[in-house]
Amino acid sequence: MGTNEIIIRSAQAQDLEQAARAFLQQIGPERLIAFHAPMGAGKTTFITAICRALGIEETVCSPTFTLVNEYMLPNGESVYHFDFYRLKNAVEALDMGIYDYWDSGFLCLMEWPENVEELLPEETVVVRIEVQPDGSRRVSF
Repeated sequence: MGTNEIIIRSAQAQDLEQAARAFLQQIGPERLIAFHAPMGAGKTTFITAICRALGIEETVCSPTFTLVNEYMLPNGESVYHFDFYRLKNAVEALDMGIYDYWDSGFLCLMEWPENVEELLPEETVVVRIEVQPDGSRRVSF
């Protein structure tokens, strides 16, 4: 997969939904997605839009304290949403059984993957969200 880019002009639902659908189409069957971005750049907001585009109706929020949230797709499959911000080291991810999640075949959306970088499988799609001077977001992967 080469480098792809999506520009999100605003945080309005319509723009986010369109960007999330384009993103999902472009990543295809990939299941391990690592979101790199500074605090406040919109990782959780974009992941919420992705979940909505997949048909997830339950509340989507960053699992900052629980480390992982599980959401259900309409077909009964799981989507895992990770936030590794509070991990002190990668061993904590191993203790939570991270490889079981990653090997599940289900979509894994990861915030703050820098904290588990040495554990990330080679096939992980690396996504970078950058805030542009005009307030829009550049999503590259």
